[in-house]
Amino acid sequence: MRPVMKIVSALIVSSLFMAQGASAQAPWPSKPVTLVVPFAPGGSTDVTGRMLAAKLKAEIGQTVIVENRGGAGGNLGADYAAKAAPDGHTIFLATSTHATNVSLYSKLPYDFVRDLAPVSQVAYIPNALVVNAKVPVKNLAEFLAYARDPKNDVRYGSAGNGSSLHIAGALFNSMGGTRMLHVPYKGSGPAILDLLGGQIEAMFSPLVDVLPHIKSGRLTAIGITTKKRSATMPDVAAINEALPGYEVALWNGILVPSKTPPEIINKLNVAINKILQQPETVSLLADQGSEPAPGSPAQFREFIAKEIPHWKKLVEISGARAD
Repeated sequence: MRPVMKIVSALIVSSLFMAQGASAQAPWPSKPVTLVVPFAPGGSTDVTGRMLAAKLKAEIGQTVIVENRGGAGGNLGADYAAKAAPDGHTIFLATSTHATNVSLYSKLPYDFVRDLAPVSQVAYIPNALVVNAKVPVKNLAEFLAYARDPKNDVRYGSAGNGSSLHIAGALFNSMGGTRMLHVPYKGSGPAILDLLGGQIEAMFSPLVDVLPHIKSGRLTAIGITTKKRSATMPDVAAINEALPGYEVALWNGILVPSKTPPEIINKLNVAINKILQQPETVSLLADQGSEPAPGSPAQFREFIAKEIPHWKKLVEISGARAD
């Protein structure tokens, strides 16, 4: 090959490598981002996900599309996200359910800690102990006395065996000396309908799901499952006040496939934390009875590491298994 041709060939090869390198290092995001919500549309997790998606667009300069992948207690969505390309274009809205599932299921198709990298916690979400308004109690002390009395039948509904609603009731029985009967439903919606209709007496429900019925007077709020009272209902006692150490705190947060570059994780974290500090976001979460929980990826990782053994203990108390 002539010297001139060698030079031309070398330039062509060099240009190709440079083009490939530029493509590999294209600014993120280079296309729409998918936010995987592991539950059906319309629930509280979906509402939070759609709020984040709308606000993230302004922060990262790309459309964020919510994709609902419900099923298997949130595991189908988690597995899908864990196996997605680690390029920052698939993000995942996990909940405390996923920390629970580590102990609730004997086998999972993904490893929650190994396969997903924390980006930022989003919110703390209290459950509320509510009773049908016809139950003759008005506060936590009265309900404890009522539920301890063997003459009274108290049935509490849940979204199914192993759900946070079930676990909250099992822990209440264990710590409070009550004998409430657990009635599992296929989702919280049917349980709330039966609670309103008087077929069951009580329920430990995400606050957002029962707030309208509390305001209408059809349900009575008896207690909050987080260690402190909810700012949404400051007059309702935290169950921890009567049963020291009681806590069933729900949460959600954003994770990504584990090999996602740290610089993308950090950019996402900055964007999410900025959103969580916006007054409109604080107000929207407050309407759900939730509180924003901004923080770093490292803080969220440390939080999850503590949550998994915490929920394992609660699952053992409930005796629940999902498979």
